[in-house]
Amino acid sequence: MAERMQNKSNKQADLALMQRIAAGEESAVVELYDRFGSLVYRLAYQSMPTRDEAEDAVQEVFVRLWKTADRYDPARAALVTWVLLITRRHLVDRLRRAQSRIKPVKMNEEFQPPVAVPVDGEDLEQEERFASLMEKVASLPELQRTVVMRAYLGGQTLRQIGEELDTPIGTVKSALSRALVRLRERNGVEESVS
Repeated sequence: MAERMQNKSNKQADLALMQRIAAGEESAVVELYDRFGSLVYRLAYQSMPTRDEAEDAVQEVFVRLWKTADRYDPARAALVTWVLLITRRHLVDRLRRAQSRIKPVKMNEEFQPPVAVPVDGEDLEQEERFASLMEKVASLPELQRTVVMRAYLGGQTLRQIGEELDTPIGTVKSALSRALVRLRERNGVEESVS
């Protein structure tokens, strides 16, 4: 019961934040960046070929978030899910654009075929699975959600997470273990319903 009340309160706070951004409140954009900047950067850094391109991608993602703030609907997705979906879409678009540019090839170089990019149907299915997973992660208690996000999406070690959160590593390990059990249980329930 308390967890539901907390989730409802979080959704209301997230909606209020996005409404403030849509209204052009600069401090709200700073707050959004403070919450999600490092996560978006880690994803961009893992995807982009250079640090400069990752930094550019982060700026572009936050511009997209600012421009689309009025479209955020907490009934459809938690804010973290929405931010991650926009980030993922932007990074995929950016990689596709880079891949589609014609690159000059010298006569003595061997032709290298481009790396395959998933076709739209596959991409859409992956996005739906990712969104579903992010919904489940967003519904976890705060510590469990934070540990899962930082460990699996942020690429941090449990020791780093413990240090950043000023939490004993045993607590971090327990939170991750409980989170994974909950996610497996929720996934099992959905698969048996399907």
